[in-house]
Parts: sequence; structure tokens; C-alpha cells
Amino acid sequence: MNGMMKAAVFKGIEHIEIESREIPQCPEGGLLVKVVSCGICGGDIRNYHSGLRNGMTGQIMGHEIAGEVVETADGVDRYAAGDRVALAPDVSCGECYYCRRGMVNLCDRHRMLGTHFPGGFAQYIAIPKIVLERGFVEQIPDDMSYDHAAFAEPVSGVVACQKYNHISYGDTVVVIGDGPVGCLHMEVARARGAFQTVMLARGRIEQARKFGFEHLILNKDPKEATAKVKELTGPGADVVICAVPNAAAQQQALELVKKRGRVIIYGGLPKHSPMTTLDSNKIHYNEIMILGAFSYSAVGLEDAIRTIHTGKVSTDRYLSAKVPLEKLVEGMQMVERGEALKVLVDPWAS
Repeated sequence: MNGMMKAAVFKGIEHIEIESREIPQCPEGGLLVKVVSCGICGGDIRNYHSGLRNGMTGQIMGHEIAGEVVETADGVDRYAAGDRVALAPDVSCGECYYCRRGMVNLCDRHRMLGTHFPGGFAQYIAIPKIVLERGFVEQIPDDMSYDHAAFAEPVSGVVACQKYNHISYGDTVVVIGDGPVGCLHMEVARARGAFQTVMLARGRIEQARKFGFEHLILNKDPKEATAKVKELTGPGADVVICAVPNAAAQQQALELVKKRGRVIIYGGLPKHSPMTTLDSNKIHYNEIMILGAFSYSAVGLEDAIRTIHTGKVSTDRYLSAKVPLEKLVEGMQMVERGEALKVLVDPWAS
């Protein structure tokens, strides 16, 4: 396909420009996809403020992508022009120790759309052969909107996390964080049959109220909030999920979890300050498990699309606003100010 397209290009820390670029050619063994919707992720916001890996610039970010296949390379028969697809960012090598054992999210040579490959904050995205073979491209149901399909990527990680940690009937689950990921953890825990779900919320508590969560506690005074959680949960929670990029929340989680409970660190800390301090005696004597959760398995995006399509998460409540490429930074600021849970980018809007 010939012609020009608009793209939001990361030029450096807190510097994004809208450029007119040639529409990428359909790569050998790959696809060309017209981007219809692309979500703004918390990772995009962190990268905007602190930079891409290895100081990379001149890249198109965006990895929560939904669109239409407009061209396929010779020999590609799994997809055809006109197919409606959702894309997720992870690309594994298929050869390392972890990939050979099916743990593709832990790949030693892990790469991502929007970082190592051009992403979805553009009108078109080229999907190389390696992404088609080792990444995530899933067809979506005919009655699923592109906006819902773009939201499948954040759902993927939440579903995978709770699946891996066997959250189920009888569990008391506490979630620290009231952003879209925190709300998703609450909804998915309920859908999986958790006995009791409690959210510790701050800046977006009014938006979180719209979901009708069982227990919603303001977390501005952590000691007071922790005491309220203990009143509700007795000995503490079976599982505490830290769904914020905040080291203090990880220590608070130790105060909220019961003996032999699990603390799941779901939100990554900023690159310039990744260290945390935890009470090791509490971990030792209470036999608490501290677990990390990152990304999802090879069926993660498929699981998420099914979760959304069957109504297990109330997707429309998350999608607060939609902006054109020219207002990408404005969309990020809406999320940072707590005015929106999830902002989508429409590359074709003006």
C-alpha cells in the first residue's frame, strides 16, 4: 500500500511529535494492519516521562491495539484482508530456556510492540513475521467493538495473574490501587468466585464506586485504611495485589495479608527507583509468599477476548475518553490527573 499516514513519534523524554510518514510496506511473512483503536497504558505514560529502553528515540509507542488487516504477505493464510484483530505487545524468541518450557512472558530476549517494533499510535502498523509467529495477533468476534478489543491487552495480564495464583472460591482478596488494573483485579476476582473483595483507593475512588465493589476504602491514611481492612477480614487477606507502581504499597500489603498469605506485586516501579524495603521478619515468621506477576502466557490474549466477550468485565465503564493522535499527551494527562480510567486513541480522528 502506498501513501502517507499520521504517527505520534516519541522524540525523547516528554517530547512526542505528530509526523507524516510513509505507510509501512507489508513485511515478508507478515501483515499490514489499519489501527482503529489503541489504548494508553500506564507503561506508555512511564516511558513518556522516563524514556524508552536503552535511550531509544524516534519510535512509535502504543501496544494495546485493535484494527483491520488490510494486506497480507504471500504465504500467510491464517489471516486475510478484512479480518478484525486485537494485538498485544509481547514478542518472544521461541528458543531460550523459558520459551522452550512455555513461559513465553519470561523470555530472555523479550521484545515489545511500541518499544522494539513500531507500535499503535499511528494509522497503520506493520506486523513482521517474527511478531506473527512469536507475538499476539488474535481475531475478534464480529460483534466485538474495536475499542473493547483494544482493552483486551490489559485484561490479559490480570486474568493470567489470577489464573496462575489460583484465586478462587473462599478467598479474601485485597487490591491496592484504583486505576483500571486495580478495578480489573476486583472484577476478575469476583468472577472467579472470591468470597470477599476489598479495594484500597485514592485519587479515583469516585470512578471506582461506579463498579459497585463490595468494599471500597479510602487509602489516604495507610494506618487507618489497614485497620479498616483488618476489621473486615479478621486475620487478613488470603491475597493482596499491589496494582500500583508504589513501593509503600508493597510494605502496606504485608500488614494486610494473613499468615501464609500471598502478596502479588503487579505494578512495576519506576526505572530510576526500582528498590523496595520489606519487613523480612514478618515474611519469615508469618510464612508470607511475595510473588511477581508480569504479562501472560501464549493464550493470554485469547483468554482476555473471551472474558470481555462473555461480559465478565464491564468494559464500557473503563473506557472514559477517546482522543486523536494530536491529543495523545493530553490523554496521558487525563489519566495522571485521575479524570479517566482508560483513554483510547483514535488515529483517524481530527
